[in-house]
Amino acid sequence: MDPRISVVTLGVRDSETSTSFYRDGLGPPQLDFEGNDAFFTTPGTWLALYPREALAEDATVPAEGSGFPGFTPAHDVDSKGEVDRVLAEAEAVGAEVVEPAADAFCGGYPGCFTDPEGFIREVAWNPDFPIED
Repeated sequence: MDPRISVVTLGVRDSETSTSFYRDGLGPPQLDFEGNDAFFTTPGTWLALYPREALAEDATVPAEGSGFPGFTPAHDVDSKGEVDRVLAEAEAVGAEVVEPAADAFCGGYPGCFTDPEGFIREVAWNPDFPIED
């Protein structure tokens, strides 16, 4: 087995708003866009936006549910200042900062924001986790 995560797909209710947030707000290059599907390239992984109902149907589970989705995509950066900058940029385009950046017990410096659909995204710097391009 070669364990890796190559695509993270978010099931979204409002494709237009979410695509705009990720494309125009956070700025990963958009790879493809067909109808309600959007794919963005990021180093090492693609981010996909797909209609929530269709994604649930593909997985043969109900689309409705609430609460914490059980995962948090993380964006590691090179410094504490970069964490602060990314959080500020996300907030400027409509994200809600739900955890302001602060020193963590593990020696890192994380903070979290939510996108327009409520998905939590972490931005972090950790001296023990070097960034690989």
